[in-house]
Parts: sequence; C-alpha cells; structure tokens
Amino acid sequence: MDKLHNSKNLSKVVRHFSVDFKKQIIAQLDANLLTIADIVRQYEVSAVSVCRWRQQYSKHYQKPTRLVIEMESEALKTKALLERNAELERIIGQKQLKIDYLEKLIEIASSDLKIDLKKSTNTPLSITSNLIEKT
Repeated sequence: MDKLHNSKNLSKVVRHFSVDFKKQIIAQLDANLLTIADIVRQYEVSAVSVCRWRQQYSKHYQKPTRLVIEMESEALKTKALLERNAELERIIGQKQLKIDYLEKLIEIASSDLKIDLKKSTNTPLSITSNLIEKT
C-alpha cells in the first residue's frame, strides 16, 4: 500500500532530446545496429517518439502511402449508374423534343383553324374533329 501511495507523489519527468541525439539514434536504426524495441529500452523513450523521429530524420524511411481498395462490384455499380443516368437524360431530351413539336403543332393548328386550342380545352373532341374535317 505504501508503494502505491508513493508512486502517486512522483511527478513525471519531461525530457527533451536534441536534434543531434535524435539523428544519431535514427542513424543507428537505419544501419540496423538497433531496433525500435532496443531504443525504447535503452533510452527509455516511447516507440511513438522513435517512429516520429524516424519519419523526420531518416534518409531511408519513406512514409507508407495509403492505398484505397475498392470492391470490383462498386466500380461496376458506379459504371451502371452512370450509364443509366445518361440513358435517362437522353430520354428526357427526346420527350422535350416531342413536347416542343406538339406545342408547335398546336400553334399551327390554332392559326389555321382560328381557334386558340391551348385555351379552349372545354371544346368537345367532336367539334374539333368536325372543324378539321371541314378544312
């Protein structure tokens, strides 16, 4: 119990290492004279610190690149969705052309029959068909 109580009273010592010291340690690591575990035990530093030093000061160490792996099915899904999107846009374009054509047809028929077909939707079809037959 006394040891636990005493360990709480000890303050943590913060140590700062010089750049030259860090470079010396990393040079030994690069030359395979020491491992990270050896450095951690011998100098009482954390493995995270040693790895950070290696990233900063090593001439041979390169930070690993991140490789994104995508399932093939995801790529196929994306391609299929893009194709479907293009098809729908083509269909919308065709429908818009048809709408424009029919509106122009209504406009021409209205001018020939001298009836505003856009506004006179109350006109029964038989009257409209009779007018068309008369011309």
